[in-house]
Amino acid sequence: MKKLIFGLTACILATISCKNEQKPELPPINKLLDSYYEASLKLNPLSATFAGDNRYNDLLSNNLTQSFKDKALAVFNNFKDSLNLYPDDKLTDEEKTSKAILLWELDQNIHSFDFKNELMPINQFSSLQLMMGQLGSGSGAQPFKTVQDYRNWLKRLDSFTVWIDTAQANMKKGVGQGYVLPKTLIVKMIPQLTDFSKTPVEENLFYSPVKNFPESFTEAEKAELTKEFSALLSEKFIPVFAALTEYVKTGYLAAGRESSGIEGIPNGKELYNYWIKYYTTTDLTAEEIHQLGLSEVARISGEMEKVMAEVGYKGSLISFFDYVRNKKELIPFAQAEQVIANFNAIHERMKPNLEKLFDLKPKTQFEVRRTESFREASASAEYNQGSLDGTRPGIFYVPIPDVKTYNYYADEDLFLHEAIPGHHYQVSIQQENQKLPQFRRTLWYSAYGEGWALYAESLGKELGLYENPYQYFGMLSAEMHRAIRLVVDTGLHAKGWTRDQAIQYSLEHEAESEESIIAEIERYMVIPGQALSYKIGQLKIRELRAKAEKTLGKQFDIRKFHNQVLMSGSLPLNLLETKIDNWIADGGK
Repeated sequence: MKKLIFGLTACILATISCKNEQKPELPPINKLLDSYYEASLKLNPLSATFAGDNRYNDLLSNNLTQSFKDKALAVFNNFKDSLNLYPDDKLTDEEKTSKAILLWELDQNIHSFDFKNELMPINQFSSLQLMMGQLGSGSGAQPFKTVQDYRNWLKRLDSFTVWIDTAQANMKKGVGQGYVLPKTLIVKMIPQLTDFSKTPVEENLFYSPVKNFPESFTEAEKAELTKEFSALLSEKFIPVFAALTEYVKTGYLAAGRESSGIEGIPNGKELYNYWIKYYTTTDLTAEEIHQLGLSEVARISGEMEKVMAEVGYKGSLISFFDYVRNKKELIPFAQAEQVIANFNAIHERMKPNLEKLFDLKPKTQFEVRRTESFREASASAEYNQGSLDGTRPGIFYVPIPDVKTYNYYADEDLFLHEAIPGHHYQVSIQQENQKLPQFRRTLWYSAYGEGWALYAESLGKELGLYENPYQYFGMLSAEMHRAIRLVVDTGLHAKGWTRDQAIQYSLEHEAESEESIIAEIERYMVIPGQALSYKIGQLKIRELRAKAEKTLGKQFDIRKFHNQVLMSGSLPLNLLETKIDNWIADGGK
């Protein structure tokens, strides 16, 4: 899942910054919140595109430059100063929540500029070139319905070539200052970059929209756009990517560091502490999280051994992992379409039971799609949100690099997490809630969002799933996977673990294939702290449900509890806890 700004309106600025002796009354706080949202879209126009707001589809910020950082920092500080002029005792409960959220958000954004993240701008898992590839393929959020849509994309793509130029310059600067990726990750980027610089032009991924012109386009329009695409790709885009690819293959790879964790760069310890707070929205320390992970790994191992006994397996837990990985009955598919069909069948099977747990459901439509080939080899299953107006569906992307080795023992669990009632329910309900300020409708906190999705996995039996012990083992395996993350992420970034140590720990405690585990460990290496958010968030939501069930007794209604968790959208965990505590005190109404 993904995510200010110049557009404070003149009237708000004038009112808030007024220095006259008699200050006029402050405008409603929601006007300030709306201005923040507009400002955020101008700083990050891709966010507007993903939200279905087409006003900025031709723009792309070069967020790797000092001038961008200076402008963004000024915007964040201005909003923080303005927001602090509103006393809490003059605000409604929902307005106080919005203020608290935005202050948290602004503080995190401001603190991020204490680090030099722009000197390591690309990686193999989550950086801009992969997102742009998805958009440029014509199958993502960027629309290609009108001639203007095509021209908007050409302008954005032109800006992207500038971004890539800046990225290469920053990488060279980063090498000189010790900010460089591990060698093992640089190697994984090379085939991706090579694919983007592919020639002839007609074979390039970014030429795809030309191959799929709408039928409404005239021949003259098609010819003109074909000419413009070909010129931009051949004269700017492909040469820039070819130069970046060559640098990565030579100078950058040679300079790649041997260390695996973020502590291997300057100020790495401080940066990791920042990411822990950013991704978990808590004040937990790396050591506290590491110990929590060890405890959860031990607990879940015990549950796995119960499944072993149920199916009559007599060996060790580690050998059972291999047994499950290679069990032929769990690798039944011959075509990728069968994998997609299986996920749709899971959805149909659980539909009757959704009514028992949820009375708040999204209107946004939903689809399951295979992950695009250019990123399939290194991608995880993921959810991409639909548009704010509901016209673009939410999409569950499934990578199927080799269908003949695709093991489906965890597919029920995966659907609950990425699709329904996981990310699709949470994100869509938040986006559709017209009562929330605009900035909160697209807000994302990983501990809340990923915590909800992991919590959703535990609802399988209540939804009529996990009747097969191997599918239930799939749920335990997914939970174990997230518990292991607490151990290996902190191990890599705070305890000096190597990539190989982290891989070995995972192999000894979960049923994922070695290939999958390697991809996961390398993911943690490039986005420190993000992997912590799942289990931290899930444990908090389960804690809050248990507290509500115990306190409310017969008055507890699981549908109302889920409403409370979902209806205010993404929240830092302390604010979610306050919200649920207030609901419990009010009798769970």
